[in-house]
Amino acid sequence: MHTSLVAALDIGGTKIAGALVDGDGDLLLRAQRPTPAEGDAETVMGAVSAVLDDLAASPLWPGVVAVGIGSAGPVDRSAGTVSPVNVPGWRGFPLVERVSRAVGGLPVDLVGDGVAVTAAEHWRGAARGFGNALCMVVSTGVGGGLVLDGRLHTGPTGNAGHIGHISVDLDGDLCPCGARGCVERIASGPNIARRALEQGWTPGRDGDATAAAVAAAARAGDPVAIASFERAAQALAAGIAATATLADLDIAVIGGGVAGAGEVLFDPLRRSLRDYAALSFVRRLTIAPARMGTDAGLVGAAAAALLGRRPERTPA
Repeated sequence: MHTSLVAALDIGGTKIAGALVDGDGDLLLRAQRPTPAEGDAETVMGAVSAVLDDLAASPLWPGVVAVGIGSAGPVDRSAGTVSPVNVPGWRGFPLVERVSRAVGGLPVDLVGDGVAVTAAEHWRGAARGFGNALCMVVSTGVGGGLVLDGRLHTGPTGNAGHIGHISVDLDGDLCPCGARGCVERIASGPNIARRALEQGWTPGRDGDATAAAVAAAARAGDPVAIASFERAAQALAAGIAATATLADLDIAVIGGGVAGAGEVLFDPLRRSLRDYAALSFVRRLTIAPARMGTDAGLVGAAAAALLGRRPERTPA
């Protein structure tokens, strides 16, 4: 019988995933529901409750000592609320209070999804053993989180390390967040695809116009596709270099669907980083692909909950 399990929730615009996670970061049981993203607040909460009910039906449930939530943002850890951009029914929704009530008053910890992925990569993945790390998720959006002095650094609201909304192009396109020239506006998957299409790239006969299709075209030597990834890599490099200059980092870990492009992204990223990481202490920065894959959000939510119970450092 496992003791001291954590119930983890990973809440995004497409799915709400849940798991029971042990102290080693292993997922013992999973549950999932589609996110009713266009539904009202209670409809979305109903899907969360259904995932929790599936987990609570397990004979392992009595071993659960806390709940960890990683949610699409913005989140407010101090208030226990979430306002995911891609779930319009939730604005300032009191998720921590509602989940706590659903699980009989167990402690509940909330972080943004980028922070959750960072916790996972530091606990079990590519940032393990590094005291100062930036971990990024580059997919539909661009998120991130920080580990400083060996500790997950959430910030008071749970959004620290949100590198996607650092401006790297002062007069650049308006970002949906309201600022101009954000990393996300240049480097996210949809924006890589948008830029390639605008510059004259044409999808193949299957009509696939995603960033993955642009990556395949880049691998095949299409110059417009290559240029779109180089521009994304340049934006990422500028954001990473700025963050590393501020925080004196050892490693930047990059995951998410866009990172699946492999060297189409990482080769120009490493080249661009040499242009922006000019100071000696920034030049030593290591760039590495993420290792935790699609389970990162759940493992990281569990790590955040464990961290809430043992605040001194990330679970070892």
